[in-house]
Amino acid sequence: IQMKTSSGHLTYCTNIHPGESWEDHFRELKAAVPYIRREVADGKEFGLGLRLANEASLELSEPAKLEELKAWLKENGVYVFTMNGFPYGGFHGTKVKDLVHAPDWTTPERLAYTRRLFVILSALLPEGMHGSVSTPPLSYRYWWTDSSALDDAKKKATREILSLVDTLLFIRKQTGQVMHLDVEPEPDGILDNGRDFINWYRDDLLPLGIEFLAARHDMPEEKARKAILTHVRLCYDVCHVAVSHEEGADLLEELAGLGIRIGKVQISSALRVDFGNQAAEKIAAIRSFNEPVYLHQVVARLQDGRLVRYRDLPEALADYSSLHREWRVHFHVPLFIENYGMLNSTREEISKILHIHKQHPVTDYLEVETYTWGVLPEAMQKPVGASVVRELQWVLDQI
Repeated sequence: IQMKTSSGHLTYCTNIHPGESWEDHFRELKAAVPYIRREVADGKEFGLGLRLANEASLELSEPAKLEELKAWLKENGVYVFTMNGFPYGGFHGTKVKDLVHAPDWTTPERLAYTRRLFVILSALLPEGMHGSVSTPPLSYRYWWTDSSALDDAKKKATREILSLVDTLLFIRKQTGQVMHLDVEPEPDGILDNGRDFINWYRDDLLPLGIEFLAARHDMPEEKARKAILTHVRLCYDVCHVAVSHEEGADLLEELAGLGIRIGKVQISSALRVDFGNQAAEKIAAIRSFNEPVYLHQVVARLQDGRLVRYRDLPEALADYSSLHREWRVHFHVPLFIENYGMLNSTREEISKILHIHKQHPVTDYLEVETYTWGVLPEAMQKPVGASVVRELQWVLDQI
């Protein structure tokens, strides 16, 4: 019996565990995964959302290492069906910030890395399941100097993604496996939010993709459209949607209307600050989350309803005024805590989406993604294995 709930396969993302080399990451998995499986899926097979850095993906491409992993998975009742292909390089204990997007989709390095992940996933994927790899929202928008450069980067990235679609069509022909790239909008990405993703998919990806597949495979338009809708999907990160102040139910409805699928839902929660009272104390409280490793973009809602975006928490802190009504901060906080003293979270958005998903399933794959344990304020730091168990149990209670 697989770790398949009534709402789909539930897993957590191993980007929570350090290790950019395969040897280091595998050591972390061996230490944590059997315990987590025992606690939440005793007697069942346990699904895993694997994160491989570029270095680890190169090492795991060696047949002997891949066979060793397959044997370990089988022995421990674990299966892999999704991967996180967003962070390419160092992700723990080093300054990540905007470099989490590098190399971006305008580069051959990003394409080669993502192809490699799909080849590895193809070897690991259980029979009858589809394979999913999440990926950055094309690039980081502030690397491009003006709208013309941004537009060129978007088109170049789209063409690279279409080259990957070609690979996924080839894998499907060879193995029968359906693989999809799940593009993950994030504040300040070229695809900043759900609206950006839908506009890009409709106005760039589909037209260029239909043209590309017609030239490459003499594919008729309807068949090409169907291939793109199958192999490129949305990675719906609940934290990112909440930070953007988007209404999840509306987004899901619009995606369904366009036939755009959700490859996986990443279950994650953001920090929320309501400045209705004790604003000075709340600003002091949020300062304890200002850390140097990850970007913590802030979207502030002003009293007149306007949204103001800040690239990182220090800029928001410096610009705070009494006009600010609410902040949403891109900081993946633990799911099992709703309030952090004077600060709140966007956990309610997870409950809303899971409730909709229970009535009308939007995906087969749910992945808990809280990776900030090492940089949380000290009082909140707990052993990672036990924390993952609490998060998975919280989701199981919801569904």
